[in-house]
Amino acid sequence: MERPFNLSIEHLRTNHYKPSAGTAIRSVPIFSRPAYTFPMDVERLRAYLLDLSHVVETMQWGANLVFWAGDKAIGGKMFALIDLDEPAPPSRAANQQPATENQQLLLSYSAGPERYAELLEIDGLVPAPYMARIHWVAAERWDVFSDAAWQRELRAAYEITLAKLPKKVRATLALPAAQQRRLIAEARRKQAKKS
Repeated sequence: MERPFNLSIEHLRTNHYKPSAGTAIRSVPIFSRPAYTFPMDVERLRAYLLDLSHVVETMQWGANLVFWAGDKAIGGKMFALIDLDEPAPPSRAANQQPATENQQLLLSYSAGPERYAELLEIDGLVPAPYMARIHWVAAERWDVFSDAAWQRELRAAYEITLAKLPKKVRATLALPAAQQRRLIAEARRKQAKKS
């Protein structure tokens, strides 16, 4: 991965900047941002997604964080899934699949039919297992996108899913927070009685 350009005082002093007489050069970097930023990770992504309105997370299917647009109890739909399982150690079996097919996928999300084919051309994105038919993609590693690009992608996934919610669910999400909580609690009680 290419390191971002860092414009330091030393660089200015030796290469480009020639101060006029009497001008002092501070020994503090011009940019307050560090020269290298780490790629997105689970904690930062989770914090971003939970800041979106009407997003709920659940833990399902083992150690998978599932993010929903609207609460599942009232008919919300999932738009992203983060796999928290530790990667399995490589096996030495003779009939083992190649490593590229065996790689653990970190994150799956809804891409929508318009962007699905375009996203699959990006190295590190593959069709999401079990969800490719509904235009979901899965990332093999966090550095596929920058932080801002991850946020744009997942915001788009959220908006696609939110737009597909039934009118009744969207009407529930438009209610004041206290009424929403009451309806969600009532729906969960009904679901608990059924099971």
